[in-house]
Amino acid sequence: MQTARPGCWNSALPSGFHFHLPRALACGNTLRGDDGVGPFLAAWAEQRFASDSSIRVISRQQRTPDLAEDIAHAESVLFIDCSVESAPGSINLRPVHQSAPQQGLATHHQGAAELLSLTRELYDSLPKNAQLLTIGAGAMALSENFSEPVTAALPHACRLIEETVLRLITASNLPV
Repeated sequence: MQTARPGCWNSALPSGFHFHLPRALACGNTLRGDDGVGPFLAAWAEQRFASDSSIRVISRQQRTPDLAEDIAHAESVLFIDCSVESAPGSINLRPVHQSAPQQGLATHHQGAAELLSLTRELYDSLPKNAQLLTIGAGAMALSENFSEPVTAALPHACRLIEETVLRLITASNLPV
């Protein structure tokens, strides 16, 4: 259970209320090697921005539909995940847009684009800016360790997250 912190969504607030706080939403399984890079980077971002109430960091094992409410109340969102389609250790930051509407609700493989679509469908709201940062996964076997390419990419990924979050905070006109 998550506890409320200053600046976090509280369902008791009136409908339509926006915090305009950027969100960093990471996902991954920390027991599956490189798949755990999302939660690792979320923990790093949580520490880096611990004294800054203008960003909320959320880490999950997978993207679940309940995150749509958080996204609906965000000015900007930075999704963080590994990528099995990219070369191991490669870092990619790109805009992400809602996907085309689909029949039914698939929750096991809810990508960033699908989560944005769900947010639009349920809350008629989308963040002004949504970015997806991925690191190419090299090893997904049962392990709590990252592959060498992912380990080597971590400092650059941390710098890119820091730069991106600071840019999102500035775009939201919030004090840094």
